[in-house]
Amino acid sequence: MGGDGVAMVEVRDIHTYYGESYILQGVSLELEPGKVVALLGRNGVGKSTLVRSLVGFTPPRRGSVTLDGRELTKLPTHAVVKLGIGLVPQERRIFPSLTVEENLTLNARRSRVDGRRRWGLGELYELFPVLKERAANRGNLLSGGEQQMLALARALMGNPSYLLLDEPSEGLAPLIVRELGQIIDVLKAEGVGILLIEQHLHFALKHADTVFLMSKGALVYHASPRELGENREIQKKYLGV
Repeated sequence: MGGDGVAMVEVRDIHTYYGESYILQGVSLELEPGKVVALLGRNGVGKSTLVRSLVGFTPPRRGSVTLDGRELTKLPTHAVVKLGIGLVPQERRIFPSLTVEENLTLNARRSRVDGRRRWGLGELYELFPVLKERAANRGNLLSGGEQQMLALARALMGNPSYLLLDEPSEGLAPLIVRELGQIIDVLKAEGVGILLIEQHLHFALKHADTVFLMSKGALVYHASPRELGENREIQKKYLGV
C-alpha cells in the first residue's frame, strides 16, 4: 500500500528461475492506478518472465508481489486475474474458432472498483469500433492489428485495476500502433495502472510516466521518459538504438 493509502501493485526483490536458469535477479518496482510504467530492454533479458511472475505462470522463488498488501505469489493465475490484474500476452492467445463476441464474453466479470467505468460489450465496442464491425467474425479471420485489439478488449472485459501489456505494438502497422497508444491514454485516464513491456522506444516514451530498463534479469536504469529520450548513451548501451 502506498504512503497516501492508494492501492498498488508492489514487486519486491523477486528472483525467478526456469529450472536451474536464473532469470530475474532481484527485481523491484511499483504499479500505481492511472500510471503507465514502461519496461524496455533487448530480447531475452527477462521482460516477459516478469509478466509471467506477476500473474502466476512462473512464480518467483524469492521475493513478493502484493496488490493492496495482499500477497499474490502463491496464488494460481485465475485468482490473480480475479483480484484485478489483466494480461494481454505477447502471443495474444485469442480463440481462433470463436467469434469476436464469443472471445469477449468468455472473460466478462463485474468490476471490483467503485466509481470507475465498467467495461461491457457496449463500452468496448465504442472504444474498439473495428471489433463491433467484426463481432460475428471468427478470430482466425482477423488481421494482426484486429487480433491485438481483441486481446486487449478481452482483458478489459475482466474489468481489471491493472493491465500487463507484453509487446503490444509488435508487428503492427504504424496507424494501428497510433490507435493502440490512444487506447492506452484512455485507460490511463480511467485510472487503470499499466505495465507496458515494449521494444518500440518512441511508443514507450510517448505513453509512459516512468521507464525502467532491464538487462540480464535486473533493472539497471530508472528515469522519466524525457530523461531516457535525451540519454543517447544509455539507449545505445541497453537498447542498441
